[in-house]
Amino acid sequence: MAEPAQPITHKRVWAVALPIVLSNATVPILGAVDTGVVGQLGDPVPIGAVGIGAIILTAFYWFFGFLRMGTAGLTAQAEGADDTGEVAALLSRVLMIGFGAGALIIVFQSALFWAAFQLSPASDAVEAMARDYMAIRVWSAPAMIAIYGITGWLIGQERTRAVLVIQLFMNLLNIVLSVTFVLGFDWGVQGVAWATFVSEWAGLLMGLWLCRAAFNTPAWKDWARIADRAALINMTAVNTDIMIRSVLLQAIFMSFLFFASDLGDVELAANQVLLQFLYITAYAMDGFAFAAEAFVGKAKGARDPVRLRRGALITGLWGAVTCAVLGLSFAVFGAVVIDVMTTAPDVRGAARDYLPYMVAAPFVGVAAWMLDGIFIGATQTRDMRNMMIVSAIVYFGSAMVLLPWLGNHGLWLCLLISFIARGITLGARYPALERAAAA
Repeated sequence: MAEPAQPITHKRVWAVALPIVLSNATVPILGAVDTGVVGQLGDPVPIGAVGIGAIILTAFYWFFGFLRMGTAGLTAQAEGADDTGEVAALLSRVLMIGFGAGALIIVFQSALFWAAFQLSPASDAVEAMARDYMAIRVWSAPAMIAIYGITGWLIGQERTRAVLVIQLFMNLLNIVLSVTFVLGFDWGVQGVAWATFVSEWAGLLMGLWLCRAAFNTPAWKDWARIADRAALINMTAVNTDIMIRSVLLQAIFMSFLFFASDLGDVELAANQVLLQFLYITAYAMDGFAFAAEAFVGKAKGARDPVRLRRGALITGLWGAVTCAVLGLSFAVFGAVVIDVMTTAPDVRGAARDYLPYMVAAPFVGVAAWMLDGIFIGATQTRDMRNMMIVSAIVYFGSAMVLLPWLGNHGLWLCLLISFIARGITLGARYPALERAAAA
C-alpha cells in the first residue's frame, strides 16, 4: 500500500480543504481592487472595459479548466500507486498542454475577440479599450492555463497549501502592480493588463518552483514515457468527458440568466444578486470536493475500496456540515446581505421573495458537489458526463413546464431540481465506482 501510515482523519481533511477555501476567498478581492483602481480615473469606460475584457478572457481560459480536474484525479491515482515516475511525467504533460493551448489562443486571438464581441457587444469606446486590455493579457494565456494543470497536480498530492501560496502570490503582486501602473505611472487600462500579465507569468514561475522536486525525477524528461500512447489516450478521454460535463453545466447557468432576462429587469437583477450566495457556497465546497479528489484518487490508485469509502464519507460529512451552516446563515442574514448588495427597493423586495431558494440550495446541492469531487478523484468521468447529460435534460424539460406556469419561482425550482438530479444519478453510480477501485 502506498501510504499505510497515513489514515484519513478529520484533521487531514481540513488540512487539505482549508487552504482551498482561503485561496478562493482571495479571488473576488482581486476583482474588486482592479475595479477600484480604474474607478479612480473618473470615467465609466475603463471600468466597463476591464470588466468585459476580464470576463471574455476568463471564459476562454475556463474552457481549459478540465485540465485542473482531470490532472488532480490522475495524479492522485499515480500517487496512491506509489508511481513517482508517472507523477513527474503527468506534470510534464500538463505543462505541454497548457503551453500549447495558450499558444493557440494567442494565434487565434483576433477571431476569438471578434466572436466574443459579436455575442456580447459593447459601446465603441468600451470595446476599443477592452481590446487594448485583452491584447496585452492574452500573452499570458500559456502561463494561466499551465497553472490550471499545476494546481490539479498539487491537489492530487494533497499539497493545497502550495496552491494557496501561488494564489496569494499572484493576487498580491497583481494588486501592487495595478496600483503602481495605473495610479503611479498613469498607464490606465493597459496598466491593469500589464499588472495581470506580469503576475500570471510570475505565478507560473512560483508554481514551477513549488513543483521542483518532480524535476529531480528522471521521468519528467523521459519523452517516451511522457508521450506514452495509452497514458495520453486515457488523459484525453478523462479531460474530454470533464469538458463536456463542464460545458453542459455552464449551459445550465447561462440559460438561467437568459430565461431570467425574459422575465424582466427586476427579476434578472434579483437573480444576479442571489447567485452570489450560490457562488459563496461553491467556493466553500471546493475545499472539501478537492479533498475528496485527492483521497479517493489515492485510494483508487492503491486499489483500496475501503479507504476510498472512508475518504468519500469523511469529506462528504464536512461538506454537508458546511452546506448546513451556509444554508442556515443565508436564512438568518440573507436579507441583510441583499440590502448591502443593492439599494434598489424593487430589487431588494424581489430578492427577498426568492431568498428561500438560496436557503434550500446548499442542502439540495451538497450531494452533487461532493460526488463531483469523488468521481473526479476516481476518474470515473464517463459517469460524470452521462449523469450531467441526464441532469441537463431534466433541467430544460422542467423549464418547459415550470417557467410558463410559475415564472421566476419556476426558474429557481428548475435549478434546484437539476442539483437533485445530479446528486441522485451520481449516487446511483457510486457502487460501480467502488467496484472499479477494487478491480
